[in-house]
Amino acid sequence: MEFHQTVPMNDTASSPSKSLPSLNILLTGVGGQGTILASNIVAEVGVALGYDVKKAEVHGMSQRGGSVVSQVRWGRQVFSPIIPPGEADYLIAFEKLEALRALSYLRPGGQIIVDPHAIPPVTVTSGDAHYPEDETIQVQLARITPHVHWIPGVAIAEELGNARAANVVLLGAFSALLNHDPDLWLGVIRQRVPEKYRELNEQAFARGRDLILTGPR
Repeated sequence: MEFHQTVPMNDTASSPSKSLPSLNILLTGVGGQGTILASNIVAEVGVALGYDVKKAEVHGMSQRGGSVVSQVRWGRQVFSPIIPPGEADYLIAFEKLEALRALSYLRPGGQIIVDPHAIPPVTVTSGDAHYPEDETIQVQLARITPHVHWIPGVAIAEELGNARAANVVLLGAFSALLNHDPDLWLGVIRQRVPEKYRELNEQAFARGRDLILTGPR
């Protein structure tokens, strides 16, 4: 069973500057990884920048580790929240197999931010299928784009004390690729996470940005 949700984010927002490019952003992961929270943050950052923003979600057995996909579109005027196949500018994947599954949505030469963390689906754990080798995933991604950023979000978040902040690590990397002011993103993140987790998420965000701006430590 799948659930589809369309969320218009700002019907009355002011028009963005003509210098701001339209962006199609697809986020994907499995249930429990915070994909929807991450997409809400991306959408709200778009609103803060003055974009018209539309968001759509598709998820099945997300509470049982099923795939979760969220589509966010920023533009001067967005009529549909749905990103057609081959038109996503950015693919943000919180799990590497989910990146492969969503690859058909990425435009040639688009950008991929992917966590190398693996969460084998039920078909693999039951013995009915095999999880792809890393090399297979890397080759498939490289066929669409050379711009693949491997960001170890789960590993960094665990180092910081809570693996659930892995999604914010990848958002930090995304913000750096967009060359955005980090304070804009942090302002939205602080509003979205409980106060006791704010410092953790601020650190996770900074670590993700650093990986893009300065490379691995």
